[in-house]
Amino acid sequence: MDIIFALKALVMGLVEGFTEFLPISSTGHLILAGSLLDLQRNVSKEVIDVFEIVIQAGAILAVCWEYRARIASVLSGLTSDPKARKFVLNLIVAFLPLAILGLLVGKHIKAVLFKPVPVALAFIIGGFVILWAERRAKTNPTAVRIHSVEDMSVSDALKVGFAQAFALIPGTSRSGATIIGGMLFGLSRKAGTEFSFFLAIPTLLCATFYSLYKERALLSADLTGFFSIGTVAAFISAFLCVRWLLRYISSHDFTAFAWYRIVFGVVVIVTSYTGMVAWVD
Repeated sequence: MDIIFALKALVMGLVEGFTEFLPISSTGHLILAGSLLDLQRNVSKEVIDVFEIVIQAGAILAVCWEYRARIASVLSGLTSDPKARKFVLNLIVAFLPLAILGLLVGKHIKAVLFKPVPVALAFIIGGFVILWAERRAKTNPTAVRIHSVEDMSVSDALKVGFAQAFALIPGTSRSGATIIGGMLFGLSRKAGTEFSFFLAIPTLLCATFYSLYKERALLSADLTGFFSIGTVAAFISAFLCVRWLLRYISSHDFTAFAWYRIVFGVVVIVTSYTGMVAWVD
């Protein structure tokens, strides 16, 4: 593997890790980054699609490491602690809407919407949704009724799961849909963010293993370095991002991310239609 190809894998891994848990869409950023880096010069689009899903495992391992004590406590208490069983049940319930809809319509969405301009439009729309949700939170602070993920009911988890399903639209942001959806359904910003972290574990791990199994014919020993560099870079950057985000939400809201989404989306659309950037579909 030549140095340029390795650097492209590194950049893609960093983009995945730094954006996976922020409400700005890792998938959208990966599509745009891959387009700018012209990855199709090195590998096929099918391999790129698998790569973008597989490196999510690096980001998920970062969450597992950050919450390793809590995860171990839940797993060890499954047979004796009702709270642990309830927590796992909530994760399963919240995971199902995205999983089912992904199997039913995921292929059709990917064929139509996994392109720079539709992604940019989703960036902009998602930004305005975040602004609305944050304004609603400020004008109606009593709407918050859940301050810890342990206090969530099964129906709360199901509602957040349906919110997460909007992430099938590239550029929407899985974490953004989960966190903002949680806030709209009564979760505090901290509870919504933490539940998004935990929900990412089954969601992204299942997506990774499913993609590896389904597209196993595309994989070869020559791609080991490409996938390894991206996954390690995603792990390191996601770990740093998770630590930073937990500190950030203790004293900030998500308004800055909303404006970032809007401005970034507008830049992509303008540069696309003016020909300033040759975005690759």
